[in-house]
Amino acid sequence: MSTSVYVHFPWCLQKCPYCDFASATIRRPDVPHVEYADAVLRELELRAERLGAAPLRSVFFGGGTPSLWDPRELGRVLRAIRGAFDAEASELEVTVECNPSSLDAARAAALREAGVNRLSIGVQSLDAARLRYLGRLHDGPGALAAVRAALGEVPRVSGDLMFGMPEQTPAEFLSELSQLLELGLKHVSVYALTIEPQTQFGELHRKGKLKLATEDAYADTFLETEALLGSLGFEHYEVSNYAQPGEASQHNQHYWRGGDYLGLGCAAVGCVNRRRTRNLTQPAAYMAAAELGVPVALWSAPGAAAYAGAGWFDAVLRAAGNRTPPAVFIGVLDCDARADLVQAALRQGLTHVCFRGTRAVAVRLADIARQCGATLHRTRPRALDLADRADADAACRAWLGDP
Repeated sequence: MSTSVYVHFPWCLQKCPYCDFASATIRRPDVPHVEYADAVLRELELRAERLGAAPLRSVFFGGGTPSLWDPRELGRVLRAIRGAFDAEASELEVTVECNPSSLDAARAAALREAGVNRLSIGVQSLDAARLRYLGRLHDGPGALAAVRAALGEVPRVSGDLMFGMPEQTPAEFLSELSQLLELGLKHVSVYALTIEPQTQFGELHRKGKLKLATEDAYADTFLETEALLGSLGFEHYEVSNYAQPGEASQHNQHYWRGGDYLGLGCAAVGCVNRRRTRNLTQPAAYMAAAELGVPVALWSAPGAAAYAGAGWFDAVLRAAGNRTPPAVFIGVLDCDARADLVQAALRQGLTHVCFRGTRAVAVRLADIARQCGATLHRTRPRALDLADRADADAACRAWLGDP
């Protein structure tokens, strides 16, 4: 058994209209390079005891746009991660996702010096019109220049390309793919454009205002891509990933084989020892919670929600400018075991709590809630399901202003 680590960097220069990943827009000068690294390191300290003796398998910095992060700070986080494990893979894979708009030879070299040995570049398209459709900041020549720069500095490089845009023919997509492959890429990720509900494209699609490729065009492009890559010796080893022999992503494979992975950073998801965690999704709240040394997870399974009661509530209030929220669910709590935390949160201003517990605990908490002007929502005895946690997550996200 081994453990991989995923580090989420939550900022982008611009939100792409198709993207439903947890990310917030930011100007380059406003990126809190040091402060965010400090927060991730504090979270690592809180979670280190769960790592056990399993060796480190791989590290993946995703986002968002991790190539915006100062490589010195990213490297500081990477060194701490490696130091938290007693052993690691003989050829540890360390990947950073990059956008062409924030990657050049100097940045690639700095990432290599920081310990990164694999870059995954979000090219998505080389066509100017399709790049505008996708809301990308780079152009085709800039994307090709970024890939060339990466190949000149880092041992392993992957390129992402997307198909399924309106009026895009299979031949046009294969032409773009061939241009990337001619640079020497040995790994590519080929994604079909998917319309997610909570995105700008999702909203346009609901209104009937988004033009899409036909299903036949999707299918034809996929089949012809499969044939081209197969003829060039690429193995289709995962839904969207193709690699030359020996070039498959170790991190991707670890996920698909159900391996443990520790999630660090704002909005990061992890699963270690069959316990799944998801961190606070708003960067300011995440960094405030980490600074106070309280848990940063929104919920974890199996079991009760992983809020830290009063400490977590202090962190969220601080991040939001010390204003009292109109309604915040603290999650599904086992009130028989943690009634003191619920009471403390209620007395500090929490207005809604989704809880489970015995009748005696419910009566006691109801009395406190009345005194505080709060509302209690009683769950079913076995209501620790995804729907309940999603409700709690949605309420917190809405209050914190997350997209």
